[in-house]
Amino acid sequence: MAGRPRKGQVAAEIRQTRPFRSVGQEATIALLRTASVVYRGLERVVQPEGLSLAQYNALRIIRGAGASGIATLAIRERMIEEGTTITRLLDKLEDGGLIRRERSEPDRRQVICCVSPKGRQLLDGLDPRVNAADEAAVATLSPAQQESLVRLLDLVRRGNAARGAPRTAAGRSAARQ
Repeated sequence: MAGRPRKGQVAAEIRQTRPFRSVGQEATIALLRTASVVYRGLERVVQPEGLSLAQYNALRIIRGAGASGIATLAIRERMIEEGTTITRLLDKLEDGGLIRRERSEPDRRQVICCVSPKGRQLLDGLDPRVNAADEAAVATLSPAQQESLVRLLDLVRRGNAARGAPRTAAGRSAARQ
C-alpha cells in the first residue's frame, strides 16, 4: 500500500529479531519509539538555551496565562508530561530569572506564576525554532495524514485516560481498600 510504513520497521530500528506478540504490541512500541524520536528533536532546540522540554512547556503555559499569571497546580495540570515535579521545575525557572512567583491574596497557600521580561524574550526567540521543529517532525505526512494522526492519537489517549491518569489522593485511597 502506498504511504503505509514498511511492516516491521520499528522491529528493525530496535534490532528485535523475534516477532511482536501482537499488532497491538508493535503499535505501542512504534508509538513510544516515535514519541522518543520527536522528543529528542524538540529537546535539541531548547537545550542550547538551558531549558529542558518540561521547563519550556511550563514557561509557555505561564506566558499564555497573561499578566494575571497562573496557579502552580494549574500549570501542573496543563503540562504535556504529567509526571513532572512542578516545584523543582519552577524553582529552576525562577532561579534563571524567567518567571516570578507570588503568593495569592486572600489565599496565601496558592502561588501564582508570571513570566518575566527575560522569560518572554527567551520564548520569543525560541518560538520560530520550535515551530519549525514541530513542522519538521511531521513533514513526511500530508496535511490530511497529519489530521488523521491527530484523530488517531486522540482515540488512543481517550482509551488510555483512566490507566494513564495521574494518581490522586482519592485514587490511592481506593487502591488501598
